Amino acid sequence: MGKYGRGQSHVHLAWRWVSERGLRVATGDATLAYYASLIAMALPDVEDIIAGDDSLLVILRQGARVPPELRSALTEPLADRVRRPNGKRHEIEVEYGGVAGPDLPALAKRAGLSVAAYVDLHAATAYTVAFLGFQPGFPYLRGLPPALQTSRRASPRQRVAPGSVAIGGCYTGIYPAGGPGGWHIIGRTGAALFDPQRDVPALLMPGDQVRFVPA
Repeated sequence: MGKYGRGQSHVHLAWRWVSERGLRVATGDATLAYYASLIAMALPDVEDIIAGDDSLLVILRQGARVPPELRSALTEPLADRVRRPNGKRHEIEVEYGGVAGPDLPALAKRAGLSVAAYVDLHAATAYTVAFLGFQPGFPYLRGLPPALQTSRRASPRQRVAPGSVAIGGCYTGIYPAGGPGGWHIIGRTGAALFDPQRDVPALLMPGDQVRFVPA
């Protein structure tokens, strides 16, 4: 494992190889800032940069070594050279409750809120895409109000409908495709979260901002 010194941001970066070409960099709360900065650098020896939960996975091209520019970028003080996330803004229409959101009444009761107040609070929040995972294009959205945070279901569903808007722990998210899932379902959207035929298959990318609009 290699370690880089502390910068003005007090983020202690460390990295380790996870494959012959994969470099996992611990970035903590500054993950999206480092992600935006490294993406903007467009280093020729870097094939891909993937944001994770408090870390980045940097994929090098076959045969490439860690570029000096990458070492420097991770060594310099964050405040001196980082680009703040400047993602796209999305408004996503959601049908809350009913068949589309079977867990909504129970979650509202647990939070001590009416269903309407629960929906208002969820929809009034501006969320940030922290990273993608679980399914292609599945966004983990940060910013969920503490009153709405709850542990995942004790028993996962065997099938969740595509477009389901859900809550799991401190995140809210959207299932791009059908399949099993352990998050609480509060609504559904018709937005296509992932389409392999698009130039950029995933609708939402790390650093993007999302607001939900009740249908």
